[in-house]
Order: sequence, then structure tokens, then C-alpha cells
Amino acid sequence: MITVSDVSLKFGERTLFKDVNLKFTPGNCYGIIGANGAGKSTFLKVLDGELEHDSGQIIMTPGERMAVLKQDHFAFDEYSVKDTVMMGHPKLYECSKARDEIYAKEDFTEEDGIKSAELEAEFGELGGYEAENQIEQMLSGLGLEEEYHDSMMSELDESQKVRVLLAQAIFGEPDILLLDEPTNGLDIESITWLENFLMDFPNTVIVVSHDRHFLNTVCTTICDIDFGKITQFTGNYDFWYQMSQILQKQAKDQQKKNEDKMKDLKEFILRFSSNAAKSRQATSRKKVYDKLAQEVEGLPVTSRKFPYVNFKMDREIGNNVLTIKKLNYTEDGIQLLKDLDLTVNRTDKIAFVGIEHNSITALFDIINGVKKADSGDYFWGQTTSQAYLPRDNAESFNNDYNITDWLKQYSKEQDDAYVRGFLGRMLFTGDESLKKVKILSGGEKVRCMLSKLMLSGANILTMDDPTNHLDLEAIQSLNEGLIAFGGVVLFTSHDHEFIQSIANRIIEITPNGVIDRMMSFDDYIKDEQVSELRKQMYEGTGKKIKYRI
Repeated sequence: MITVSDVSLKFGERTLFKDVNLKFTPGNCYGIIGANGAGKSTFLKVLDGELEHDSGQIIMTPGERMAVLKQDHFAFDEYSVKDTVMMGHPKLYECSKARDEIYAKEDFTEEDGIKSAELEAEFGELGGYEAENQIEQMLSGLGLEEEYHDSMMSELDESQKVRVLLAQAIFGEPDILLLDEPTNGLDIESITWLENFLMDFPNTVIVVSHDRHFLNTVCTTICDIDFGKITQFTGNYDFWYQMSQILQKQAKDQQKKNEDKMKDLKEFILRFSSNAAKSRQATSRKKVYDKLAQEVEGLPVTSRKFPYVNFKMDREIGNNVLTIKKLNYTEDGIQLLKDLDLTVNRTDKIAFVGIEHNSITALFDIINGVKKADSGDYFWGQTTSQAYLPRDNAESFNNDYNITDWLKQYSKEQDDAYVRGFLGRMLFTGDESLKKVKILSGGEKVRCMLSKLMLSGANILTMDDPTNHLDLEAIQSLNEGLIAFGGVVLFTSHDHEFIQSIANRIIEITPNGVIDRMMSFDDYIKDEQVSELRKQMYEGTGKKIKYRI
């Protein structure tokens, strides 16, 4: 258990937290949410002692072990994968190494024998004999293929290292588990495994995440950081969101009532302040006016900023949308598309799912003219117009434009004021609209690309993992914008909630064919026939299906 009492933290003149009082108890999972810059990751660093707080106390139950998801992907390059995972349980790792050192001695003494017996007992008590099997299961569940389990960390790519470091954090059932964006870099299969693991986890979990489905699935309590305070809401993310909307509406309604009352009081004061007979009343109402003015200023208005995402079509789409016939494509000697046939309908919002991410990207690139297929054809309907948000958008920003000039390239309206107004709705306000595009963050680049798509007037949107780099507020806005969009959407995402709420059709490209179903994502996951078909499609490929679909 962790108890936080009157904790405050300042960075320069800015107060990040003030008088925070919280209790984190076993058997619960706490989701830490807040706007960008609110201090979510900072709060985790305060809890694990990496950062010193200015005042207050943080007390952890004596004897409990805390584990933290490491963010330095190169810190363990000199170690093996399994050793890196075992380091998540320092006592067990030290015991294991001491045990290995003794057995490696050439001149094994009687004293060494006594010591080895002690180490064997400690090793067993710490769960050492089951450790290797547990590590293997965790690594496989998190999507690291068995062929890498005995590798050195330096041999892995970044996405693989993420999985190993996550296994390190959860290994050995720590008493308190701190996870900062644990789903970053994971596919849906691995996220599902992690969700199931955390739902069965008996101890305390504190997690920062932008993944709404993940927060909804694993969290029992939401801790909302806003205005330097951290407020706890019992329930998952959806419960918090609904509650926050209600509270915000109440605050706005109260503000409107106060402003109307202030208007009436002001009129009275102006009319009668010079009238001797009414001056006492005017003075009294001036006091009421001042009090109301303070209340209006003090009413909480969320610090969160939601971009305005609204896709409008320049023309309605006809019945002929997209036809793909016998499409083949090979890259770096790997066949990504094989005789792909597909017909897209005018009401389709299709989520492309599964583990063949490169195949999906290749398909999106081909139908949007970025790459050329080896063979086969595709045909867009005459009434269609397309806009594309690729996974890798770096090339679009490899220039010296500022944001305003960059977006003007894609705007029919060339007036600076119009473009800046549009950018303002996408949270590029004031001088931010003059920033050079080459220095933008990943999230800012995605918001720019979304602006480009909105200006296009296209009736078909193709998006390759559009939620990547976005914060919760931007994801929520994009989610609602695509639900409301009247055209066709072709997309892939690692965000379960995003897929479930938008898609009416699910397509999975496998090494041995395509699975195509008119159903929601949740239904697709649960469908027994789909599950059996997937087994057949992946049979003999050496690729594991890590979640039940």
C-alpha cells in the first residue's frame, strides 16, 4: 500500500501538484489521467522516488517491493533477455547469480557447499525454480517470439525491447507495480494478454495510459490530474468521462446563471448609484456583484483541450467505391500481399486487424499511389475522392515551411486568417501556427495531417494507425469525428476502443488468405467460426496467435 499525504511539487514558478492526499491499496488498479503536461509521468517518478517532492509524505508499507516499467531501452544491452526480465526481481536475480558463481568454481570447498545449500533454499523460496518457465510465458504473451528468448538485448529492435522491459516490470508479482504507457509499441494481441494479466494481478497497480479500452478493462479507480489537484473517481475511464461531462455541464450552467445575475446587478448599480434614496441598495448589490464575480472566476473549467475534428465530404459517394483484383506485392523478399481480392461498399468503415501489420501498410500505400503493386489491379469509383494518413509521415514535414504555410498547400482558401483559424481549432494557437514543421512532435504532426484530411473534402479516408502519438483528448475527438463522418473509412489501429466504436466491417490479412466479416470488433473476437478459421489461416506459418480470435 502507498499513502500520499499533503504532497506538493513545483517546477520553477509552476505548481505541478499541491496538497495531494491519496491512498493506493492492494487489489486495485489506478489509472492516472490528465492533459498533456499535467504531470502524469512526473507523479509516477515521485511515487518511485526518482523525483523528490517539495513537501508532504509518501509512505509505502514496510517490506513491500515496488517494480517500475523502465523507459531506457538501451540500459540492458549488455545482458541477455532472460537475465533482463529476472532483474525485475532483484533479490532473485542476485541469488541466481551468486548460485551460478559458486557452481562455476573449480575448487569447490566445504564452505562453498554450505553456502550453495543456503542459496538453493533462498532460490526456492523466491520462486527461482519456476522463474524460467514464467519468464518464457510472459515473453510469449507479450509478443516476443521464442527464437529471441535466449538473445542478448542488444540484438533486439526497439519494439522487442519494449516487450522485454514490460515483462521485467511484471515479473515476480511485485507488491506495487508502476506502469508508464505500457501499451506503447504493443499490438492488440499483446495488449489483450497484458489486460488479462493485470485483471488477475492481486496487488497494487498504478498506470498511466492513453489507451481507453485498456483503462476501461483494467482500472478500478481513475486519478484525474487537473489544476494541480489529483481527484479519485471509483470506476473505469468511461465512468470518469461521463462524470466529468456532467460536472462540467453543471459548472457551465452555474457560470451562466451567475453571469446573468451579474448583468442584472450591474444594470441596477449603474441606474441607482447616484440616487440617494437607492444608494444603500446599490452599495449592497455591488457587494453581491463582487462576490459573484469571484465565484465565476473560481469555477473550474477543465485544463484539457480537445481539438475540433470534423470531416466533411465535398460530394456524396456513389455505389462503386473500390475494387481490388488479384493484388500481389513483395518487399525485401517477403510476400506481403498474395492474390488479394476486395470490394469496398459505400457504407463501409473497415478496420484492418491482425498481426500482419506490414501487409496492411503495403495495401494502404498501394491504393493511395505511394507504392506500386507487383501485379493485379485496383479501381476507384468515379464519385470517389481519397485522402491518406500514412503510418510514416516524416516525408511530408521534411521542408522549411511553418505550420500555416504548410497547411496552405492543401487549402482551397488561401487567406492566412482562415488557415490560422482552422489551425486554432486543432490547438495550434497564436505563435504556434508559425512553428517550423520539421521540429514538430509526433502528436503535432498527426494533428497537422488530420487538418490536411479535413481540408481535402474527401469522401474516402485511409488511416494507418492514426491514434499513434495522440493524447487521450485528441483520440476522443478523432474517434467522434470518424463516427460522425458520412463517407468510407479504411483504417488500422492498436486502440481497441477506437476499432470497436467505428468499424462495421473487420478484415484480417493472413499469410494464407483474407478473413472478411461484417461485424463489430468485439463480435469478431468472440466468434467461434472466426477463431477456427484463423487457426487454419496461420497453420504452418510459425506465427502465434496470441489472443482468442
